[in-house]
Amino acid sequence: MVRVHANGLDWVPAGVGETTAALAGAETVGGLVAVALAALGAGVRERGGPLPAGGPLAVERAIAKMDPLPVDGIGAEAAIAELSAVLATGSADPVDPWCAAHLHCPPLAVAAAADLVASVLNPSMDSWDQAPAASALERALTDRVARLCYPRAERPDALVTSGGTESNLTAVLLARETLGPDLVVVCGDNSHHSVARAAWLLGLPRPITVPTNRDRLDPDRLAATLATLDRPAVVIATAGTTNSGAIDPLAAIAEVARAAGAWLHVDAAYGGALLFSSCRLAQLAGIDQADSIALDLHKLGWQPIAAGMIACRDTALTAKLATNADYLNAADDTEAGLPDLLGRSLRTSRRPDAFKIAVTARALGTAGLGELVDRCCDTATQVASAVTAHPRLRLWGEPSLSTVLLRPRAADESDDGDALIASVRRGLLDDGIAVLGRATMPDADGTSRLWLKLTLLHPHATPEHYLPLLDLVADKADRCR
Repeated sequence: MVRVHANGLDWVPAGVGETTAALAGAETVGGLVAVALAALGAGVRERGGPLPAGGPLAVERAIAKMDPLPVDGIGAEAAIAELSAVLATGSADPVDPWCAAHLHCPPLAVAAAADLVASVLNPSMDSWDQAPAASALERALTDRVARLCYPRAERPDALVTSGGTESNLTAVLLARETLGPDLVVVCGDNSHHSVARAAWLLGLPRPITVPTNRDRLDPDRLAATLATLDRPAVVIATAGTTNSGAIDPLAAIAEVARAAGAWLHVDAAYGGALLFSSCRLAQLAGIDQADSIALDLHKLGWQPIAAGMIACRDTALTAKLATNADYLNAADDTEAGLPDLLGRSLRTSRRPDAFKIAVTARALGTAGLGELVDRCCDTATQVASAVTAHPRLRLWGEPSLSTVLLRPRAADESDDGDALIASVRRGLLDDGIAVLGRATMPDADGTSRLWLKLTLLHPHATPEHYLPLLDLVADKADRCR
């Protein structure tokens, strides 16, 4: 069956309902979106909290009631309504302020709407003839981001990635291609797990790990480590650690790396958003001396996953990713002026993730994004003060970004305080009341202990939203002791 629409031909196979098998378009998607949003709202109301109560078994029982791959379909409206409700009911919802365990942000409405537009049009970012406008917009955005990271560089560049993991992998790859196959990775023990994975994927030795001080890489220890090497190195610094949000002393590390002839990569997947904040930008002093920088705007950028980037100080570095496939970037096509997209990513087919970032940035501007960053960091500072003032809680340290680490005093009075902390966290999860993270960190006496973690990425939540949660944590710890 063939139906003619104003926007072209819509093919529907015989025996399948037209609504169910209709291709994506403004009219067909619009009707289904309304159904999906109604079901999503119903699911959120049924859940009633930041995540479903009952733990994994309760969620699995709900999913087991339906077959996700039946022989005969139930129709588009019924399927989208049913599964949207199930997903919403069984989701951890970052829009709830008490969903604060991970670097898992509540997406802005404008970003989510833009993501839908990208899904409907479905550009594939591996050749210009699949994504004319999307590729041009991506290049315009990455040029601006590169200049934001490297304001004084002559030819900076940036690429879109799926997140910090891909950005870190790309950075280590570029370092290897620049410095040679004998490369070794040197990083602090505060580095993200993806750094070790990047070395593994690229066939490099296990990273040399430098001890940190209060979750920050020590430049003197780094210099001593580099002095023992007889091979090229890529140094990984961190601007916003996963556990505490700590920012390494980037300027001092850059000086050490430069003296040793090492490549410097800054994993700023979390803290890179401070580039938008005029009052916090100084915390990133020295970041522009890095060879490469990882950014991730599905953290402090409020984008739907994925929204990563890697910036480099010179286009000669990103050019090392160039590759050729005649059906995508034939030489005569590029010579004729068609942009070559294949060397702009480690991936081939990929979504136009730059679109939602560009829509968000166009809507808020860098000043607006910076204001949201400041709100989250200010809230964390005030929540940390409330922890310090709380008679039954302890604070690990003042937050650098929007992460607060706390520990109930009841755990210090328990025979196994770490087990008590873990029990408190899982109890809140099982009850569906709160999603808190966990981090093993050295205490003031140097002993490693387990801490509860609040990662505050909700730009509209206030300290008052979290004060009852602090009391709840303390009460639950007292009961578990």
